[in-house]
Amino acid sequence: MNPIRRSLFVATILTGSFLLFLIQPMVARMALPRLGGAPNVWNSAMLVYQALLLAGYGYAHWLSRMAVRRQAAIHIGLLLLAALTLPIALADLPAPGPGNEAWWVPLLFLASVGPTFFLVSAQAPLMQRWFAAHPHAGEPWALYAASNLGSFAGLIAYPLLMEPSLRLKAQSLAWAASYGLLVVLIALAARARWQSPLPFRGGDGGGACQDNDVSADSPHLNPSPKGEGLRQRFLHWTLLAAVPSGLMLSTTTHLTTDIVAMPLLWVIPLGIYLLSFVVAFADKRSLADWITVAAPFIVLLAGGIAMSSRSSGTLVPVLGSVALLFVVAVALHGRMYALRPLPQHLTLFYLAMSLGGALGGVFTALIAPLVFDWVWEHPLLVLAAALLMPLPVALDWRRLPGLDEGMRRIGAAVLFVTAAILAGILFTTFLDPDSAEQNRWLMIGLALIGLLLVPWRWMFVAVLGMTMLAQGGYDTIQTTAEGLRSRSYFGIYTVRDYPENNLRTLAHGTTLHGQQSLDPARSRQAMSYYGATSGAALALGQAQALYGKTARISVVGLGTGTLACFKKPGEQWRFFEIDPAVLLYSQDGTFTFISQCAPDAKMVLGDARIELAKLPKASVDMLVVDAFSSDAIPLHLLTDEALGVYFDALVPKGALVLHISNRFIELEPVIAALAKHRGLKVLKREDNPWDRTSLTPSTWLVLSRDAAITAAISQAQADAPWAPLLPPAATVWSDDHASILPFVRWDHIVKTP
Repeated sequence: MNPIRRSLFVATILTGSFLLFLIQPMVARMALPRLGGAPNVWNSAMLVYQALLLAGYGYAHWLSRMAVRRQAAIHIGLLLLAALTLPIALADLPAPGPGNEAWWVPLLFLASVGPTFFLVSAQAPLMQRWFAAHPHAGEPWALYAASNLGSFAGLIAYPLLMEPSLRLKAQSLAWAASYGLLVVLIALAARARWQSPLPFRGGDGGGACQDNDVSADSPHLNPSPKGEGLRQRFLHWTLLAAVPSGLMLSTTTHLTTDIVAMPLLWVIPLGIYLLSFVVAFADKRSLADWITVAAPFIVLLAGGIAMSSRSSGTLVPVLGSVALLFVVAVALHGRMYALRPLPQHLTLFYLAMSLGGALGGVFTALIAPLVFDWVWEHPLLVLAAALLMPLPVALDWRRLPGLDEGMRRIGAAVLFVTAAILAGILFTTFLDPDSAEQNRWLMIGLALIGLLLVPWRWMFVAVLGMTMLAQGGYDTIQTTAEGLRSRSYFGIYTVRDYPENNLRTLAHGTTLHGQQSLDPARSRQAMSYYGATSGAALALGQAQALYGKTARISVVGLGTGTLACFKKPGEQWRFFEIDPAVLLYSQDGTFTFISQCAPDAKMVLGDARIELAKLPKASVDMLVVDAFSSDAIPLHLLTDEALGVYFDALVPKGALVLHISNRFIELEPVIAALAKHRGLKVLKREDNPWDRTSLTPSTWLVLSRDAAITAAISQAQADAPWAPLLPPAATVWSDDHASILPFVRWDHIVKTP
């Protein structure tokens, strides 16, 4: 039998990391009925996971000072104790007060999975430590690559395999069974090292670090600092870990807010982040080295759009942002690998790495939303990466024969001025569709000049900054300077006036959420998705005919408050809004639909599903659900249980009006399946107004228990035909089992709709 048992340790690390990253999306999915699907919910979850990872790595570092058999006894004992919390379920915490979500969400995740996540997170550094305790085991660092490969597998296995095929209860039971397997593997690993009496065999525990400078194995790159002590290297490791961690979360927010609000997009940055460790910590260095050499060019080219807040209908910016994250993470994590210590300091190294990851998460998920009005953390982290990454020495043309110091300075000055001129030209033509081809060449030119300025890092970073400003950055800064934006836990909102059209608009990210005419004579006119021929307008227009002059109408999702101007005298209206920032727009006079049309409407701040469940049964005649955030799907508002809440609140002949306009998800089969399951009548209204200056195409559905209700609404206007839905989906979405994957409009994601 092989005494080293490398395969056993690889299997243990793979299993633990797989479970660690399987639990993350699973618990986030469990929390959907309470939290919705705002991007910051995922960032908050990631912050908790990073904090628990830091605690787990600290615990592993503490254990590593003991003999292996004592480590094993403590660790396995705690694992068995944590098993008492299984199967995993959400903690029963009271709902948060409005505006307290940023603190309540982390507390919920911490209370729900804290013990198990903490202990499982310790297994990667701990197993490497145990592995290295054998005098002939060799370097343990490649096992960390295996750890992140397992993490990546767990991450993608959830949306692709587990979520579509298993209900949440079955998912939790499967995870608990796999946890049992992990405990067995850890016990076997402990048995393999049971005779190792010392905390670590193979080092004196001193303060020296290995001289693993990048330049020693990678002639393309600048050498790392010499003579760093253990304390200095700890700080260096922490900083190198913090930037990729923060960039991973900021890329998620930037993409889902400003580039493409595509479903499942949060999986991509995290997966890329995990894969970067696989490359950076591999035994074979060639791939990591070449990616690091290419990183400055990718940073200049793809990082140039990091300050843009303009929407894209294609995957090009997404691919650019993903490539940027990957090369930055590989370059900085590769730098960490080059500065790795002797194996006896392994757990300290991973403690610094987890500390950096947590600090990056705190900055991006907690500090940035409070300090910035936009995703300013994203370009700041890109610039920080440019300041930290290793730069290729192969491009150091200062070493060419015959160049004295004066000629080098003149050459650098000429290149820098040329870059400034190209950036100025790009700034003037960036928004011109006819200049697209020219702009691409300008961007490439700027990137090439930036590469030639690599010997002067400050010039390299300055060229990157100029490129950012030229590619939409100036407009983003101007919008902030003018105070047009606000940021909350649930999103980034921009209010913009267009004097040429006499309009004021509200956008969430890059998705229009409503608009109002600045002309007092037209200020009550419904616009965007709510025109006179929209499904909402037609349904609300029949409210009094169906339910009398005192019809009770509730609206989920306030937006600009446009729907209020369909209110007729005598009707009783109530709005549900989860975001205080959105409510403020109607209270401070930014949008005046509410004050002009429904000043007596009740405003309920909080999650609509929770608040609706508090209403007396049969207390609403018509319920309008218009609660999308950008193109994100409020999945918790479209499950069978959610419909149960709606129809409990509605009278027996009540009408549910749903807004399902979406660029990336085909929701008709989902609603058709729900309607069939509950025996509801449902009709669809596709509105394609000819006036696109103030109106927007929209899709609305009306559902009711009574066919006479849907018929009356559909017959209200002869020239506005309603239609049946697409065939129902095979399964019914529920809180316990739902997946958007089968309903993604992949053709809309690949190209502009």
